[in-house]
Amino acid sequence: MGIDLSRIDVHQALVYILVIVLSITVHEFGHAFVADRLGDDTPRRQGRVTLLPTEHLDPIGFLMIVFMAFGGIGLGWGKPVQINPAALRHPRRDDTLITLAGPFANLVLACIAGLTIRFFQPTLSGLAEELATTFLFVNLSLMFFNLIPIPPLDGSHVMVNVLPREPAMRYARVMGQYGFMILIALIFFGGPFLYQLIERPSLAVATLITGVPFGG
Repeated sequence: MGIDLSRIDVHQALVYILVIVLSITVHEFGHAFVADRLGDDTPRRQGRVTLLPTEHLDPIGFLMIVFMAFGGIGLGWGKPVQINPAALRHPRRDDTLITLAGPFANLVLACIAGLTIRFFQPTLSGLAEELATTFLFVNLSLMFFNLIPIPPLDGSHVMVNVLPREPAMRYARVMGQYGFMILIALIFFGGPFLYQLIERPSLAVATLITGVPFGG
C-alpha cells in the first residue's frame, strides 16, 4: 500500500481531490462545531456548523487542490472559521480548544481509515483500500502540518495562547510580519525539515494504527 504523488495519474488525482476536500471540510467543521459548543454562535450564523463542503472550501484553495493534484503535489486550503473571542467564557483556553479541534478531526478520520485497513484489509476492494490509505495519510499529514507554529496554521494560535503574555505578543508580532514568508519558504525549500515534521511522524502513526509497517 502507498500513494506515490510524484507519479499521479487521473484516477489517483480524482481520489486525492475527493479525499482532501472531505478532509478539509471535516477539519473546518471541527473548528466550527467546538466554537459553537463553547458559546460562540459566529460559525453557526455564517453557516459553518455543517459538513457541506461548499461552506468550507475557499475557491482559490480548491483550484489549487485540483491543479496540484494533477501536477503531483498536494496543496490546498479551506475558508478559515471566524470566531468572536468576546463570546467565549475563557478566551485563551477556549480558543486553544477550538484551534485543536481541526487537527483532532483529522486524527479521527485517520483512525477510522487506519482501523478499516487493520481489521478489514483482506476484504477490501482495490478502490476501497486506496481510499482508506489516502484518507489515512492525507489526514495525518494535515494534522501534523497544521500543528506547525507558523501563521496562518493552527499551531500558531496554540503557541500564542500557551506562551506567557509578553513572549506571546513578541511571537505574534514577529510571525505577523514574517510568518507567511517563512511558511512559503518551508513548503518549497524545507523538504528535509518537513519530512521530520510531517512525513516521518505520519508514517509512525500510520504503522501504529494499522499494524502495517510503513516507511521501512
